[in-house]
Amino acid sequence: MATDIRQLLLAAFDVEHREHVAAIRLALRASDPDWNDVFRRAHSLKGASRAVDLPAVEAVSHRLESLFERVRTGALALDRDKASAVDLALDRIEAYVAGFDGGAGPEMPGDAIAALDRCLGAGPSDEAEPAPVAPGSVDPAPAAPPPPQPPAIGPGAPPPEPPPSPAQDKSGDAPEPAAAFLRVPAETVSALLRASADLGTSLAAKASAAEGTARVAAAIRDLRLRAEALAGAQADPALRALAAGLATLAREATESSRRQAAALNAVEGAASRVRVETERLALVPAETVLGPLARSIRETAREAGRDLDVAVSGLDLPVERATLQALKDPLLHALRNALSHAWQPAAIRAAQGKPEALALHLEVAVRGGRLRVAVHDDGPGPDLARIAATARDRGLLAEEGPADPETLLRLVFEPGFSTAEAVDSLSGRGYGLSVAADAARALQGTVRLEPRSPAGTTLAFSLPLSAARRSLLLVQAGRHACALPSSAVARLVRLPRGGLPQAMGRTMLPGVAAATGPGDATDSGALPLSDLAGLLGVATGGEGANPVAVVLRTAHGPLALAVDRLDDVRSLLVLPVPEVGADPGLIAGTAILQGDVPVLVLDPDGLAARASSAGTPGRAPRSDLESASAPRGRATRATILVVDDSITTRTLEKGILEAAGYRVVVCVDGQDALDRLRAEVEPVDLVLADVEMPRLDGFGLIAALRADERFARLPAVLMTSRGDAEDVARGLDLGADAYLTKQTFDQRKLLDTIGQLL
Repeated sequence: MATDIRQLLLAAFDVEHREHVAAIRLALRASDPDWNDVFRRAHSLKGASRAVDLPAVEAVSHRLESLFERVRTGALALDRDKASAVDLALDRIEAYVAGFDGGAGPEMPGDAIAALDRCLGAGPSDEAEPAPVAPGSVDPAPAAPPPPQPPAIGPGAPPPEPPPSPAQDKSGDAPEPAAAFLRVPAETVSALLRASADLGTSLAAKASAAEGTARVAAAIRDLRLRAEALAGAQADPALRALAAGLATLAREATESSRRQAAALNAVEGAASRVRVETERLALVPAETVLGPLARSIRETAREAGRDLDVAVSGLDLPVERATLQALKDPLLHALRNALSHAWQPAAIRAAQGKPEALALHLEVAVRGGRLRVAVHDDGPGPDLARIAATARDRGLLAEEGPADPETLLRLVFEPGFSTAEAVDSLSGRGYGLSVAADAARALQGTVRLEPRSPAGTTLAFSLPLSAARRSLLLVQAGRHACALPSSAVARLVRLPRGGLPQAMGRTMLPGVAAATGPGDATDSGALPLSDLAGLLGVATGGEGANPVAVVLRTAHGPLALAVDRLDDVRSLLVLPVPEVGADPGLIAGTAILQGDVPVLVLDPDGLAARASSAGTPGRAPRSDLESASAPRGRATRATILVVDDSITTRTLEKGILEAAGYRVVVCVDGQDALDRLRAEVEPVDLVLADVEMPRLDGFGLIAALRADERFARLPAVLMTSRGDAEDVARGLDLGADAYLTKQTFDQRKLLDTIGQLL
């Protein structure tokens, strides 16, 4: 029992010490720190470490407390040396607690205590210090008189009440053993997340089947009532017998519908719990993986004898674990590269009006529907002249003629490219930025090196959002639902039915409405108003629409979009960009609405680029979808059955076909499609199917359709990533009317093929 209580106390201390350390770091970077709060934090940290019997942490915390007490009372000023000593002490505490395993902890290096003692102007014997405590024992005697402020947890205070154990009930039974942990490959978690999303979609199909059973039961009851009325009018025994049989059948159908609905509700509840737990596996706070980087680069700076201030932000953002793991090493390279190239002697920095210590900032954020991870520094900025000279020496740049900065800043990612004069422990081999570029490509993103204003450099990764929950603004563009990242929304404006100003043939949003923040407005006082439906190439909402302007923050400046309706703001699961035919500059992912209805998440930067390239922002040019489908008179009447086990692919194909005027229904695999066709739920004019699907694949679906007289002539198109000649021949031999490959997907070709078959 004692061991279990100690484990609970250590778990509570792990959380508490993180809070105190983070608060102290934040205060030290503030222009006017609250030294009373900083002192209390150090004092509470000392008391908490005493309570859980961690004398090594207690000794360091005690010196921090003494230092902050003197700073608080004005006896000492916190200069650069003292701030460095505090950073070192906090790093040592974090590393010690992170390495604590069960009843044994790592060795606590003596450099932190020595540095703090130098700041205090005393050796260890001159400062009141907790007496050494043997591991496993608790010394209740206080080591120093209590400070003026009442401590949150003081030395000598009884241990705090342990948090309640989830495994301990009200009867006082002993808690169960601590949970075990398993290592699971990241790709397994990603596959589980995708399977969880597809499970929800499959259940949505089952829900429609349950509704069909309920409709059948209602129809039988109606027939029974008619038969009873007819039997009573004609006094026909045969009709009375038929009415009685229908009554029995109606009761059985109603009971079957009830059982099916109850079972479906239970399965949907279980699927929801599976989805939540799967998301917890896939998504972790960025701090889980990237948190140690700040401590690591501070240690590197100490070894190199360089002053450094490190700030972090956004580490509480939930990000897919696999993405964070892929970024960890490149970001460490980027931090070391910044420490090497951006560091300047204190005299030079002072002459430029900068603080003595180089400032590094590791930032994690969601911008414009994409994940942005950046390393900022306040050094001298990129040396374009030296980059150009190095590029010419390596034959990457023409010997004569100027090179634009964009080109030069792309060259630094070439393997082996370095402007360092010599190789040292920090950089010089030219592979740090190359590693960053490789990681960005592997994650289907980009990385850029950018100068900062007024000085410094930013290395920024821009990555597609992997599966995660994001806050989204749901809007209607024409008859289509889509989503915009809430983080990019600056303002919402209700538009009047008429009366907006015009300029050069464009509808303008007045400057007051267009402002994206206090004091923010466009140079002209107004923004061109782009129609979202027009940018997407879909039909407008018609007379029933109630237009609203959404002003977005983008990398290209503010963008004003007219939408037909605002639906809601929700935190939703966002899956990666569809693998087929999606414009990576326009679509940021797929969101899953309640009932597992997918909508496309739009990228504000991509929308801004499309709006700026359109001839008239107020009304986009006729899209490829419209021009490809316009001559097809039958397109507005035809129904297409889309069959694919990937929810993102189904979403994209459905959007393309509906934009072209077709009615679309979807199924999750070949068996689901075959059951729907045989049930004759609705007339279908063409089937568009994937090949690789569970239960019944595309080849099996085509074979089943051609073997059924009702569907022998039903047009069917296979679209798949399997593009081998043998697969194509097999699909056509089984009776597919066309075979398209996803690798060479072109939406115009798809629409032309469907148009020819219809």
